Formats: sequence, C-alpha cells, structure tokens
Amino acid sequence: MRLMISAIGRFKNGPEAKHFQHYSDRISPRIDLRECENKRPGSGVEIREREAELLLATLPKTPTIIISLDERGKTLSSEAFAARLAQFRDNGNPTLAFLIGGAYGHGDAVTKAARLQLSLGPMTYPHLLVRVILAEQLYRAQQILAGHPYHHGG
Repeated sequence: MRLMISAIGRFKNGPEAKHFQHYSDRISPRIDLRECENKRPGSGVEIREREAELLLATLPKTPTIIISLDERGKTLSSEAFAARLAQFRDNGNPTLAFLIGGAYGHGDAVTKAARLQLSLGPMTYPHLLVRVILAEQLYRAQQILAGHPYHHGG
C-alpha cells in the first residue's frame, strides 16, 4: 500500500525535514510527500477552502483512502492505528493519503472526503512537526505489524 502525506506549507532545510526523512527512509515503500502552498490572500474561511482544493488536487486518480489530521478527530493508540492501517491494506486499498491542513484547519471538501479524521491529541503542534510525528507513527505501525521490537507498548 502506498503511503502519502499531502500538506500545506513546505519544508525548509531544518531539523523537521531531517527527522521526517529519517522515518520516511525506514518505511517501505517510502512516504510520498506532496507539499502545496496557498498564495492567495483571503479570510480564514476562504484560505481554508482554497487549501482544501489544493490538498485534494495532490491525490492520485487511483482509489485513495483519505485521512485528515484534525484536532477534533479520533485519537488512536499506536496499536489501534497500526490495526486500522492493516485493515485498509488488507481491504486492497492501493493508496492511503494523510492530509495536513494549514493554520485554519481543513475545508469542507477535505472533511467530507476523509474516511477518518485523526487527531494526534488535544494539543496544537507546528504543522512541520506534525509531519515528523505522523511519519514516526507510520514507521511504528509498520514495525508493530511486522512484530518488530521497536514498539514496546503495553
């Protein structure tokens, strides 16, 4: 199953990009990162809706399961997250895309298209750091499913 992260904003050469690459390189196949930026000014609602269009435009034409990262979403343990990924994989889904919105969150189009709204917890994180956390959790899920001792959960 192909894993994608589509996100608003771009990595610069900094620690977040380095840490993201560290985990992406360890996942097989590697995470396909797609970045986009909204250059148009507007109200928060206008920006959120435009960014939803940009994120959805990054997705492949093949069937894709969309998971939006949203502070109001469902929180999962690492084990439950791995189990959910295994379900998507075992159902023959070719692509799993995680969408990370901008400062105003996700527009209605993303919310409606998402099969799952996932929260990394009630705290707010910098968007570039969310990519690193998600990449690590994708790697952790892969290791859980492989029975590897990387994850020592209870």
